[in-house]
Amino acid sequence: LEADQEGEKRVIKTIQHKDFLKIGRFEAMPAVGFVTNDPFLNRYIGGVRLGYHMTEIFAFEAELSYAPDLGDADWKGLTHQLVEKNHVSPDISKLTLIANGAFQFSPIYGKVALSGNNIIHFDIYGAFGMGFTRTVDDLEALQASEDDIEATATQIQMQPTTNFGGGARIVFNETVAVRVDGRSLVYIETVNSTTLEMKNNFILSGGVSFFFPQM
Repeated sequence: LEADQEGEKRVIKTIQHKDFLKIGRFEAMPAVGFVTNDPFLNRYIGGVRLGYHMTEIFAFEAELSYAPDLGDADWKGLTHQLVEKNHVSPDISKLTLIANGAFQFSPIYGKVALSGNNIIHFDIYGAFGMGFTRTVDDLEALQASEDDIEATATQIQMQPTTNFGGGARIVFNETVAVRVDGRSLVYIETVNSTTLEMKNNFILSGGVSFFFPQM
């Protein structure tokens, strides 16, 4: 409230309306990323995500991503040491394909004023969901031949996968945003047809999002 020259009071609005809305809009994002916690392999991932924002807070997103198999070019220095010098066979399987669906919850929203009248919006979100992951055992690292029945029987696998994590979205205008996302993929893998092992791959990814239709 502020008093004018005649002593009357008038209301001054101090909270502005949101000039960027997600509700009822689709969000498409080509993304690139890598697995951060694999001690044996470098896994680089490219893919696309498509989401629909049911409200400003809740959204559903589907993901399809692929990681190429580059043979021993994927090996880290530790793997070369173990296989080539120590003749030890580490348990190595390569993440090659990801198909997931996830719900997003975006409870935190804000905006930052830059120089002049430029304003960028941001939100922070959590995500959880399920899907499938395809993995391929590295027979060379396992020091197994193509005639090894136990090794080849489970060389290629599709596993039900849970995913959870979160990220941040920085919005520059009504159409374009930049996203950074961290996600854990958890699944159970069969090793040499005999042993079950739980895997957790943490994937850090980023990309440019495009919102449509227009607000």
